[in-house]
Amino acid sequence: MFRLAAFVFTGLAATSATAAVNFEKEVLPFITKKCVDCHKAPYTENGQKKEPKAGLRLDASWAIIKGSENGPVLTAGAPDKSSIYESVILPKDDDAHMPSKGEDLTKEEIALLKKWIEEGANFGGWIGSTEGMPAGAQTEATKPFKPRAHDLFFAALEKEVKPVADADLEKAKAAGAQVAPVKIESPLLRVDFLTGVSKCDDSKVAGILPIKENIVQLDLGRTVITDAGLKMVAQLPRLVSLDLRQTKVTDAGLEALTGLKKLETLNLYGTEVTDAGLKHLAKIKSLKNVYLWQSKATKAGVKQLASAIPGLKASIE
Repeated sequence: MFRLAAFVFTGLAATSATAAVNFEKEVLPFITKKCVDCHKAPYTENGQKKEPKAGLRLDASWAIIKGSENGPVLTAGAPDKSSIYESVILPKDDDAHMPSKGEDLTKEEIALLKKWIEEGANFGGWIGSTEGMPAGAQTEATKPFKPRAHDLFFAALEKEVKPVADADLEKAKAAGAQVAPVKIESPLLRVDFLTGVSKCDDSKVAGILPIKENIVQLDLGRTVITDAGLKMVAQLPRLVSLDLRQTKVTDAGLEALTGLKKLETLNLYGTEVTDAGLKHLAKIKSLKNVYLWQSKATKAGVKQLASAIPGLKASIE
């Protein structure tokens, strides 16, 4: 019954606790109350044997780690890859919404479950029922969870920004933008115009400015924007990834981007950008990847750019 989903649930209350979530004391009680009745060891009722739904047991740590008949339900550190979490934030009318009957988890309980998974899904020594437990069954994560630098970077960005207002989101969509969160519950957004690239001009880019504080990924590839559009892109303070492939932007336009202090990835494939434009990019010290295939830049220019930004990967062929 548990499955991955792309549904985004907004407005969940964040837990006020600063200490790590204690699974046995804080998570297990509501799992036991609201979920275990359908997900426990096989038992007989009125002469009929009852199996746990989808083969998933939630009455033991080793069983949760084992997962369901559809595979793992828990990925330490990644709620968006853990169906045990995603299923509880699905709409009530979704077939995969959990619990399938009875009382739903509260916003506070959902927040605790999410935080527990983000922290590494540590059971704290709790094992639970040993009925049917295989010899040598895993009762804890195989290794301590260590957040990736990438995840820590985005977590820091999330703390700096509030969720986008519905009215502002509608303005961006009205301009033709497709908007989605970078992950479940995140206020950070990715934006593209892939369903109408030929209609996306500088005026359309202006339409996303109401949500500029939240945009971290922007795909303007194959659109008809000009250097004037890049002056508006330069107003996105948290922009991390920018795709300008096969657009008419020039060296002059790139100069406007030098104020983007968090920009890490820039795609300039198939543009008219030359070595002169790369000199502007050399001022963006946060850059980690620049793609310049089929541009007007030279190997010498790319080499000079790479030497100006330690660790930069600049691809030209």
